[in-house]
Amino acid sequence: MSVFQPESSTEFELALRIVESVRISGGRTLFVGGWVRDRLRGDVSTDIDLEVYGVPANRLRTLLEQFGHVNEVGESFTVYKIGNLDVALPRRESKTGRGHRGFTVTGDPSLTIEQAARRRDFTINAIAWDPLTKEYLDPYGGREDLFRRQLRIVDPDTFKDDSLRVLRAIQLAARFDLSVDEATKSQCRSILLDDLPPERIWGELRKLLLLSSKPSIGFKLALEIGAIEQLFPEIAALVGCQQEPEWHPEGDVWTHNQLVIDQARTRIDDLPTAQKIALMLGAVCHDFGKPATTAFIDGRIRSYNHEEAGIKPTTTFLNHVNVYSIDGYDVRGQVIGLVAHHLKPGMWQKSRDGVGDGAFRRLARKVDLELLARLAKSDCLGRTGYFDCSAMDWFLDRARSLGVEHKAPLPLLMGRHLLKLGLPPGPRIGQILSQVYERQLDGQVSTVDEATQIARKIIDLGTSRES
Repeated sequence: MSVFQPESSTEFELALRIVESVRISGGRTLFVGGWVRDRLRGDVSTDIDLEVYGVPANRLRTLLEQFGHVNEVGESFTVYKIGNLDVALPRRESKTGRGHRGFTVTGDPSLTIEQAARRRDFTINAIAWDPLTKEYLDPYGGREDLFRRQLRIVDPDTFKDDSLRVLRAIQLAARFDLSVDEATKSQCRSILLDDLPPERIWGELRKLLLLSSKPSIGFKLALEIGAIEQLFPEIAALVGCQQEPEWHPEGDVWTHNQLVIDQARTRIDDLPTAQKIALMLGAVCHDFGKPATTAFIDGRIRSYNHEEAGIKPTTTFLNHVNVYSIDGYDVRGQVIGLVAHHLKPGMWQKSRDGVGDGAFRRLARKVDLELLARLAKSDCLGRTGYFDCSAMDWFLDRARSLGVEHKAPLPLLMGRHLLKLGLPPGPRIGQILSQVYERQLDGQVSTVDEATQIARKIIDLGTSRES
């Protein structure tokens, strides 16, 4: 295992200055948590957490203020944020209620390193590093577990106190391709997850989808330890749902779904974050309609209209994780559009001579066609055996040639144009704009002048009928 030393970053330099100041004050500062784990793995990380021993909270804040503005966060304990660094005292935790928030936490600078590490979830996250001595402090064998690529809990007595740790196990196993020891799996199975709010569930699911190269590792673990059944009945319904072997030799819908998710993950790196999320969630949800529509018809397994049937369970799933807009982008609308239309690229290519440009322009009003092509390609390749998936390339090329790969064309004719023609304000304006826009989508209108001429004809025709 390689050791990377990211000692040139601004965050790292600030951390070293804090370390030295704490040392002069008679204390000791350790790098802890994910930064140490990532360093041992050879990964670059600027997400630095510092744990300060031997310095009371009030003195620590005064010490930190010499380096910049200090924000204090935490209700029953204190974490000081300075720049991008989190600086905290080692903590004692006592369970006072159910759920991931049911703790009383207090900072205690007199704790030993072993006592402080005991509250952490997994051994790979319970390693500390002393930048002055270059020493790793690893009371629970996290370095060996990293070397063995194993995920293992620190303390069975405290692990079960925080149900979110089950989801952390899922995303960490996938992100770092770790096996999970049987004791940890057993502990995860025993924990109820019904206390987790949607935003915490989504936080871990988002990491699984975006930060792991093969999210299926996490989904398969989630199924094995019962998390899918507890949290995502829409996904659980895919298990055992049969498919026609000629088209899906890989097996049931669950197996296909995992292959599609991993295929989609290979197609997001060049996208903005919100679009990455939309495509990955589209992959997760794309066949949610199959369990309700699958039937044995004329000797074949069919799932007629499963696109449309998938809209309702997709909406329910998105409610579970509370996903709407992200960075101003309508992720929910796009995911529903992807589910509702994911078969169209393949279907349209087969009947391409009968699919006009207007069909592409109209579909672009409902979903991003490039995301749709990427999902359809992932769906096609998410099977065992060989299948011709060139239809999706044809679909995307055609959308790009029309300039509608991301959105439909904006209407050429606006309300102000109709007002200039003497049409009074009212619902008639909207009706005419809609009629002209439909002709624009069909390619009959390409300029404002042409749109205005058609609008004038519609107005004149309406006037003559009224007279």
